[in-house]
Amino acid sequence: MTRLIFLGPPGAGKGTQAQTLAEHLSIPHISTGEILRQAMKEQTHLGIKAQGYVDSGELVPDQLVQDLVQERLNQPDAKNGWILDGFPRKVTQAGFLEKLLEEIHQSGERVVNLDAPDEVVIARLLARGRKDDTEEVIRRRLEVYRAETAPLINYYGDRKKLLTVNGNQSQEDVTSELQKVIVS
Repeated sequence: MTRLIFLGPPGAGKGTQAQTLAEHLSIPHISTGEILRQAMKEQTHLGIKAQGYVDSGELVPDQLVQDLVQERLNQPDAKNGWILDGFPRKVTQAGFLEKLLEEIHQSGERVVNLDAPDEVVIARLLARGRKDDTEEVIRRRLEVYRAETAPLINYYGDRKKLLTVNGNQSQEDVTSELQKVIVS
């Protein structure tokens, strides 16, 4: 049973690699950004709540994101494994997830840190050509990542759940390395 949490800076390739690996393992790739967009599109109870925050330019509160993750992990297709991408983003969310997984009898998760140097991820994100991906904005996102998300690396490392993969390789090499460390 494969349950993976993907960590790494913006532009490290988490989404791409999670998607590829999820297809290879026939398990869902659960992206919190996607869950949020889907819930808002479907106008679910939680989606309507989230829409209010998004429309006013606010961050969606932790509790709401946690509720969405809980709802998603309780769906039938997630019973046999999943790859979580974009959650947890903070140590407090990791604590919530740990308790949730115990409650729903889905422990045994491993954490993959897809690591890549700042200059590499900046170049990748600039190459995407999105208008909100300016170098200044990207550097700010990396600062936020280092401050809020990077402590998760120690959190999961202390729990002996962390696997680090070099994200500064070709997409195929990263996929190959991921498949080796996940299967082992």
